[in-house]
Amino acid sequence: MGSIKKIRKKYETPMHPWKRERIEAEKVYVNEFGLKNKKELWKMQSLLRGVTKQIKRLATLDTEQSKKEQTQLLKRLASLGLVGNDAKMSDALTLTTKDILSRRLQTILFKKNLARTVKQARQLIIHGHVTVRGNKLTVPSYIVKKDEEGKIGFKPGSPLSKEDHPERPKETKENELKRKSTIIKNEEKEEIKVKKEKEIKKHGKERPKADK
Repeated sequence: MGSIKKIRKKYETPMHPWKRERIEAEKVYVNEFGLKNKKELWKMQSLLRGVTKQIKRLATLDTEQSKKEQTQLLKRLASLGLVGNDAKMSDALTLTTKDILSRRLQTILFKKNLARTVKQARQLIIHGHVTVRGNKLTVPSYIVKKDEEGKIGFKPGSPLSKEDHPERPKETKENELKRKSTIIKNEEKEEIKVKKEKEIKKHGKERPKADK
């Protein structure tokens, strides 16, 4: 008999398990994106670290193969909706954990107003009501490709495929504007946070605000 293949973990756990700032930040992500546990967050963070490592490795090389790999990597990230079609390697380095979490099927389903809450979106996916390109998917963490966003819906045989189903969100124009504004505000806050982190890394401390 052959040896049993050892199953490797697909994520890395934090080096320091009791760091307060990290724990508080993780709680925010878990609540905002309706994650089951922090393991799901660590998987997305490990995915981001893998992309960052690959970018840094390719940046140190100047060969035909490295240029080919850079093009392939940018195309893959663009297909996942993480960067633009004309993005450069430096743009890919600015990706954050929130960018990855925002591309999960669970998050996209909620943003498309097919679920009342992000937690309900998870429930609908796990129970087999959701399809992508006509195929049933029961994995909330599935990273949705850019060309798949318009092909997300409910399974034809599912009761939820009817728009008048009581569990389908009935959204007025006012509520729709509120939901969209909340999403935009959260994105703006994350952008400000990322900019501050870059400032601190570059200058050693946050720049003082200019007097009006």
